[in-house]
Amino acid sequence: MQETAEQYRTRMFALTEKHDPMRLLAAAPAKLARLLRGVGTAKARKRPAPGKWSIAEIAAHMADTEWVIGYRLRAILGAPGGPIAAFDQDAWAAAMRYGTRDLRKSAEQFRALRSFNLALLKTLSPAAWKLHGVHSERGQQTLTTIARMTAGHDLNHLAQIERILGARK
Repeated sequence: MQETAEQYRTRMFALTEKHDPMRLLAAAPAKLARLLRGVGTAKARKRPAPGKWSIAEIAAHMADTEWVIGYRLRAILGAPGGPIAAFDQDAWAAAMRYGTRDLRKSAEQFRALRSFNLALLKTLSPAAWKLHGVHSERGQQTLTTIARMTAGHDLNHLAQIERILGARK
């Protein structure tokens, strides 16, 4: 059974409970790099189970999601209250061949894009954090909500990579 938008939000918020989302966002690229150290191409591309993403697919997804998050932040700042489009992560993974993407390049893209997005977030006034867009699946989302959801998204996928690596030791 597929998770609802509200269930996803609740799960992402639970992962970040009692943590500063900005610290989590800042720490994620280094944690991803640490996890990927020593992971070879074959290991990165092997799916842990049918229908489950490989480490390479997860890293590519994190990089592309960071690009989307950056666009959403800028769209809200430029036109508060406007629409925020959802995307089909599985369609993106297939169309952009996540499973064949270079693991190190995906991690570097994630790091660079996160750096740009954090630099932007650090410039925001308290009032700007309350600006919102209307997500096509999740409804109204403030910049604060997006930051917390993104931090939860990171933790979720970093834990997936840890589980995959732990299962293969």
